[in-house]
Amino acid sequence: MTSTSPRPSRLAPELAARLKRSPDGLLPAIAQQYDTGEVLMLGWMDDEALHRTLTTGRCTYWSRSRREYWVKGDTSGHVQLVRSVALDCDADTVLVKVDQLGAACHTGARTCFDADVLLQDDGAGSRGSAPDQ
Repeated sequence: MTSTSPRPSRLAPELAARLKRSPDGLLPAIAQQYDTGEVLMLGWMDDEALHRTLTTGRCTYWSRSRREYWVKGDTSGHVQLVRSVALDCDADTVLVKVDQLGAACHTGARTCFDADVLLQDDGAGSRGSAPDQ
């Protein structure tokens, strides 16, 4: 955990002081559809990405592989319009409720979490199939 982001930021100092980041200065950011509760994706934000998300109304993430900022939808057209932003109780994860226009996943799927379901309740009070542990 670092006390500040490794990249310069315009995030309010009082908010920055509250954040508990990974050693590389990042927070996981969960994007959730604001009206249905559907979990769409997980991205990473540093202080500046959070600042941009809070001030522009569009989700901005830090790409760990490209080492640059990216705004969801700038190239794909699948925009995330920010409806609310909240910190979890430990201030180490951000929940961004969005209005997702188009697919959230880079594969073109609506959500990043529907292709590889490991366990699912079938609705009959019993658990669906799960791999042996």
